[in-house]
Amino acid sequence: MFPKTLKTGAILIADAHCAPWRTSFIDFLHALESGEIVAPQLILMGDVFDMLYGPIRRTYGYNTEGIESLNRLSATIEIIYLEGNHDFLLEDIFPHLHVVRRENQPVILDYEGKQVALSHGDSTMGIGYEIYTALIRSPLVLGFLRVIDSVGKGFIVSWLEQQMKRKSHCRTIEHFEGLIEKRLTSFEGKKIDILIEGHFHQNCSFDFPQFHYINIGAFACNERYFTVQSIQNKPLVYESVFRKEPL
Repeated sequence: MFPKTLKTGAILIADAHCAPWRTSFIDFLHALESGEIVAPQLILMGDVFDMLYGPIRRTYGYNTEGIESLNRLSATIEIIYLEGNHDFLLEDIFPHLHVVRRENQPVILDYEGKQVALSHGDSTMGIGYEIYTALIRSPLVLGFLRVIDSVGKGFIVSWLEQQMKRKSHCRTIEHFEGLIEKRLTSFEGKKIDILIEGHFHQNCSFDFPQFHYINIGAFACNERYFTVQSIQNKPLVYESVFRKEPL
């Protein structure tokens, strides 16, 4: 049964972009497994892995340790995994996690009488993006790419790896509040008090007439994670740094 409530002490992590060249998220999972960090619920807000595509088995090899650790943790911690644009079609990889596809986001959980919506954040991004995201999730397209990658001895995945290594995850988006405001129409009709998203890596919040908006910072930037705390005269999420390192 899918969870209905957000738990006090739950940890939210977005945009860790875990990869062989960026492994701090693996260390974080080990800290959860050892009990160094304790949480009753773990909510992964998408793009947790830099490249993890369910039908493309070659991407599993990049992420074996993280996959195995999450599957072990699912026996003791309730884990919700919101798929992102770097990690999708994951149900078979994580059979005991609550995996939520893009089309089923946001999920809405109750917390102290407030309706908290959770989403990776790459919704309402324009027709071009919608076409792109439909294509990359198409079984036909993925099957074709899998064959080409296999025949070409992994050149597609290797090319993607080089692109990911070059990408900066810590830039500031100008006029970000206006960008979010334009997207609010997609949430009309939903009973939401608080909306939490990742994807944009901005680590900020705004009050709109419809709801309070939180964009949580990327774990890939200074290893930020966020813990749910009582909202009595306090923000909903409290920011911590697992192990700050130079960007």
